[in-house]
Amino acid sequence: MWGSSSKVANNETVISAKTEVSGDVRVSGGLNVDGRIKGNILADPDSGSVVRVSEKGMVEGEIRAPRIVINGEVKGDVYSSDHLELDKKAVINGNVHYVMMEMVMGAKVNGKLLYVAAEKGKKAKLDKPETAESKPLADAKADTPVEAKPSQ
Repeated sequence: MWGSSSKVANNETVISAKTEVSGDVRVSGGLNVDGRIKGNILADPDSGSVVRVSEKGMVEGEIRAPRIVINGEVKGDVYSSDHLELDKKAVINGNVHYVMMEMVMGAKVNGKLLYVAAEKGKKAKLDKPETAESKPLADAKADTPVEAKPSQ
C-alpha cells in the first residue's frame, strides 16, 4: 500500500460515498463526487479542472467547471466551459449551459439545454448564464452545431 509502485493522480480530490460536504467547493484539479455536496462546485474556466459526479454522487447546487462528467444527481444549474458528458444514470434538475456536450441514452435533464458559444477560440466565460452568446436549443440557428443521435 504505502510502498507500492501504484501512483495516485496529482490534484485529485475524492468525496467518498459516506461523506457529506456543506458549503461551496473550489477546485483547480480533479474532483470525484461519490458522496453528497450541499453547495456549489466552482472551478476557473481556464483551469482544465474535471468534475465527476458518480452514480452514487449527489450535488445540491451549481457546478461550474471546464469539464464535467455526470452519472449521478444534480439539483442545480450546470455550466461547462469546455466539455460536458451526461452518462446513462445522470439526472439534472436545472438548466445546462454547454459548449460541447455528449448525452447517453437514459440521461435526464429537467431544465433547459443552452448552447454557449466560445468567442474567437477562447473558452466561454460562464459568469452570466443569459448572455447574447447563450441560445436555448429550440431557438438555435442553422449555424449552431447541435447534433443528437440515439445510439443503437
